[in-house]
Amino acid sequence: MPQADFSYDAPGDAAGLPVSVSVFADRPYLRDQVCDDLRSAGFRIGRNGSIAALLKGDPVALGDAVLLDCPDIDAEGMAALSRLDMRVAQAGSQLIVSTSLVALDDVFACLDQSRAQILVDASRAERIVAVGRILGAVGGHRLREMSKEDRVALLHLSQQVDAIARQLDNLSDGGPAFALSDNDSEYRGPEHHRQGAGRPPLPDPSLVRQMIRQRQTRAQYFDAELFADPAWDMLLDLTAAHGEHKRVSVSSLCIAAGVPPTTALRWIRQMVETGLFDRVEDARDRRRAYISLSERAVDAMARYFAVIAGPVAVAA
Repeated sequence: MPQADFSYDAPGDAAGLPVSVSVFADRPYLRDQVCDDLRSAGFRIGRNGSIAALLKGDPVALGDAVLLDCPDIDAEGMAALSRLDMRVAQAGSQLIVSTSLVALDDVFACLDQSRAQILVDASRAERIVAVGRILGAVGGHRLREMSKEDRVALLHLSQQVDAIARQLDNLSDGGPAFALSDNDSEYRGPEHHRQGAGRPPLPDPSLVRQMIRQRQTRAQYFDAELFADPAWDMLLDLTAAHGEHKRVSVSSLCIAAGVPPTTALRWIRQMVETGLFDRVEDARDRRRAYISLSERAVDAMARYFAVIAGPVAVAA
């Protein structure tokens, strides 16, 4: 089977120079594959090597973007990754981190400055989508010669990402289920959630869990993709956890979303940016971070459930 050729006109900076990307991975075959794809896309490979060469070695020029394959990480690596996250943010670069579901919570906790793209157990196609996001940020480029099959595959992937963005844009515009007001009080962590003036109480968490089970039951009889709605599934999961006074890790929330983890992470990031979710640092362990409903989302969910109070036990 011939190797896919993902070719682009070379993206450049304001001076017309090729965009520089550094690639760091401990798996040589993966590092070579990513470098080949980036070169085909017209990027210039700035540096490439092992994770240790980046995280533990002497400071190196990062270039315009950094791709990091980090399937597992220890405490020392987390500290180094946090420094890299801050450095990338300060430099105005872009960061893509490929990791595993096992290491996701630790990696997520380290990345709160650079708006990094996080890929979980990524396929080559998912890496191409991530590269496409860099291309989109660079601008001034266009696809050139690709096979019909490759073009269709990339188009489908791009459409999926665009569909997520459009749906999230609708949420941020203040749809009927989430009438979010900018006047709501600032979120200060789950322990500070309070019932706003006139806000009805949230339903019993057991009823919300029942709704979640009912939604999951559909997958036994129908194609799960027919009902994929990660935003709502995550909102329900966080609503139940809020009533149970439980913290929700990012990996747990990805599972609740019912979509691939990389897709769920895109939703989570957008939901944080639109003010529905909050990233909550663990006060006792700064290496941990959780996701919770924002104060505004708690208010919206409470009012939503008040409207449907009668049929709560019916499938959502």
